[in-house]
Amino acid sequence: MPVTDYLERNHKLYGDEVALVELNPLVKDKMKKTWKDYDLVQQTESRPYRREITWAVFDEKANRVANMLLSRGVKQGDRVAILMFNCLEWLPIYFGILKTGAIAVPFNFRFDAREIKYCADLAEVQVLLFGPEFIGRIESIEEELSKGRLLIYVGDGCPTFAESYQELVANCSSQPPLVLLEEEDDAAIYFSSGTTGFPKAILHNHESLMQAAQMEQKHHLTDRNDVFLCIPPLYHTGAKFHWMGSLCAGSKAVLLKGTTPEIILDAVSKEKCTIVWLLVPWAQEILEALDSGQLKLEDYELSQWRLMHIGAQPVPPSLIKHWLEYFPNHLYDTNYGLSESTGPGCVHLGIENVNKVGAIGIPGYRWKAKIVGPDDKEVEQGQVGELIVRGPGVMTCYYNDPQATAETLKNGWLYTGDMAMKDEDGFIFLVDRKKDVIISGGENIYPVQIENFLTSYDKVKDVAVIGLPDHRLGEITGAIISIKDGMECTEEEIEEFCKELPRYKRPKKIIFADVPRNATGKIEKPLLRKMYGAEHLVEMQNRG
Repeated sequence: MPVTDYLERNHKLYGDEVALVELNPLVKDKMKKTWKDYDLVQQTESRPYRREITWAVFDEKANRVANMLLSRGVKQGDRVAILMFNCLEWLPIYFGILKTGAIAVPFNFRFDAREIKYCADLAEVQVLLFGPEFIGRIESIEEELSKGRLLIYVGDGCPTFAESYQELVANCSSQPPLVLLEEEDDAAIYFSSGTTGFPKAILHNHESLMQAAQMEQKHHLTDRNDVFLCIPPLYHTGAKFHWMGSLCAGSKAVLLKGTTPEIILDAVSKEKCTIVWLLVPWAQEILEALDSGQLKLEDYELSQWRLMHIGAQPVPPSLIKHWLEYFPNHLYDTNYGLSESTGPGCVHLGIENVNKVGAIGIPGYRWKAKIVGPDDKEVEQGQVGELIVRGPGVMTCYYNDPQATAETLKNGWLYTGDMAMKDEDGFIFLVDRKKDVIISGGENIYPVQIENFLTSYDKVKDVAVIGLPDHRLGEITGAIISIKDGMECTEEEIEEFCKELPRYKRPKKIIFADVPRNATGKIEKPLLRKMYGAEHLVEMQNRG
């Protein structure tokens, strides 16, 4: 069955219950009001601080979107893109697209105009729905972008080059469109992070989306009483498919705009959230605020919060150990995945395996995983190889890129590009990205191992380890280190701390600077190599 069936079921069974809440604390900031009294303030902004919709309204809005698109000639298999920040309209639009049989194509809201045009062409998008934050970007490429494409603006004050979403859907039927969907039908295109250049377009079918929903619900035992706090962007598979556990269970979710520790804890407290998915930087900032006394747990109602889970990047074990000191009753899970595997969960730690923190875990619900060498044969336990996965959430292909598809999908297995090893209990440990491995003097050095070690130092807030060019060794290890606010640290301190590492793993160059991360929390290592690699080459040349 297609995942849209869950929405229609929830409409029938829980129609009057709240499905989605949108919180906009930044609206409060503009009004110079304290965030904690949001429910007492009369809104004067065009978008109120707190909005909500029931399951019935959610489904009816999706139906109006579907019928509007069908009336404009959208048909099964067409591509319809979404370029919007998280908001209450996002998911009804997404599900409306799915209900037409068209393919939903979420765009990264960080795309610049050139990337928007590139991805629209790559995915052969016929319709683009965009929000007010993107008027400037769309306008700068409107002449090229609008050729053969329908541009629909979602917001107040529609620009002249687009059509108004509100006007288009106003008179459309709220009844389900008469479109038959099958699991094998194409459903969505997601874009890779583009860490090696422009993004690839990743095509998934309805079976993939259904697998993601069912897996998330089973992994985290989501039930009708849970409230999921969704902070990351919905264009990304991680946020979307974690939320689909709530869709599967028929329970409420909260879309939060804002990532400061106070905003997150206040949302958990006021909305009675039980499940929260965090990125590593947000978890670190919450811990720092608690350590410094800036936040006090007794100021919030957090007793209902039962699960904190993290994904999208390697998680330092020291972070989770510290987290459980403040939240000893929390269940914890780490989720591993790629957009090519319908996001997180093809490998996950499991809430019962907190003793294995540091591992990414074991194969998820209905998934298989192996670690293979260059010959595609499974390596021995304890050896490093490439992690490959297989299951009903594997992508159909890279859209319009048969060569990349053939390199990544082999005999039904998805080659992740991540280097990993398995311990004696069968738990998988991520070692590093295949492309991020540093080869220094013939030794393979895996940056994640060094990053995990350095984050255990009490002054270190964040760290990225990269390879820097070296005439003699080929590469040396460079550590870009962000220090916690209010603290000072020297290279000598880091060098002394690193004496616990084998000599060949110790960073040869230490750089104190911010660590750039993308919207999903991944370290932007290509950017760091570009920034500091050239700088290091100049230093070597100056040294003669």
